[in-house]
Amino acid sequence: MASTIAQLSTVPLSVQGIGKSFGKLSVLDDVSLEVKAGELVCLLGPSGCGKTTLLRIIAGLEKQDIGRLMIGPKDISRAHPQERDYGILFQSYALFPNLTIAQNIGYGLSTRRLLHSQVRERVQEMLELVGLSAMASKYPGQLSGGQQQRVGLARALAPSPSLLLLDEPMSALDAKVREHLRYELRSLQRKLGITTIMVTHDQDEAMVMADRIAVMNQGRIEQFDTPENIYRSPTTPFVANFIGHANWLDYQSLSNGQAHLGAVSLNLDKVTMGGPGRLFCRPEALRIDNHPQGSNSMAAQVIEKLFLGNRYRLTVELDQLRGQPLVAEISADLNGAPIDAERVWLTFPSHCLRAFPGAVR
Repeated sequence: MASTIAQLSTVPLSVQGIGKSFGKLSVLDDVSLEVKAGELVCLLGPSGCGKTTLLRIIAGLEKQDIGRLMIGPKDISRAHPQERDYGILFQSYALFPNLTIAQNIGYGLSTRRLLHSQVRERVQEMLELVGLSAMASKYPGQLSGGQQQRVGLARALAPSPSLLLLDEPMSALDAKVREHLRYELRSLQRKLGITTIMVTHDQDEAMVMADRIAVMNQGRIEQFDTPENIYRSPTTPFVANFIGHANWLDYQSLSNGQAHLGAVSLNLDKVTMGGPGRLFCRPEALRIDNHPQGSNSMAAQVIEKLFLGNRYRLTVELDQLRGQPLVAEISADLNGAPIDAERVWLTFPSHCLRAFPGAVR
């Protein structure tokens, strides 16, 4: 195990002003990001946002129209895939069904001019690393989906690449296996310290695994930050709405530390002067009480209540802001919460409200 870890290099990746179009369709527009050595970065976004195209450009499987790519001090912008020193794991794992597990893992070493004994040693290291030592002589068809994924990962890591690329590697697995393997894969990546780029459309997967997340939309990076900051402090309405659940309220103006919503005003921690826009807050940030809890409390009608195991999800409508239903989530074990009441007081903590001036529905 120690020798396996020692042989893996750790380098940063620099993506600089990448642009890509297919005919008249612009897929990537001036995409830049700096990935630190040993970091795991997730490219997250809706279908068609450009995340897979960006990964393929990093791999050399697509050519960018403009921009530059650096792995450490090496400019790989026009390098062939085999010159880029990366390992890649696709959704399908692409294992050879007629080769044993050991032969699949060793396949990428066959062009490295290694002695047979060195290849056998490296394959054995990889089998131990992914916990499949007893499966060396089996064939892919005899393994479960999770085991096949481990084989694909071991094959990608066997040549000791500087960079690991993961293209939705767990999308073909069922939810239970996927949840287990995301922790396993993250633990292995941290242990090896290999710089990793992963494409995913699964928000939970990105939140659990990534050091930082690049949220992409229409060929651009909207925000590149830690999972905590992406969730708690989104910088654009798209990120706020795309990540997790969001509540929105339309306001008419900002002034004196307040957002003015018709006859209602809400205190904010951070606010500038401005015209109309939208207020954002997370469902779990809202407080539900029997009595008002300060200036940001308003009476509300409970429209719907759902029990979700560890929490309740309430849909409420404010008396003073009809037609703008909100969702609040509270712990199912919260003593004293008026979960059976039809009328409640909804409180907006000022530090949890974020104003997006100019944002429209």
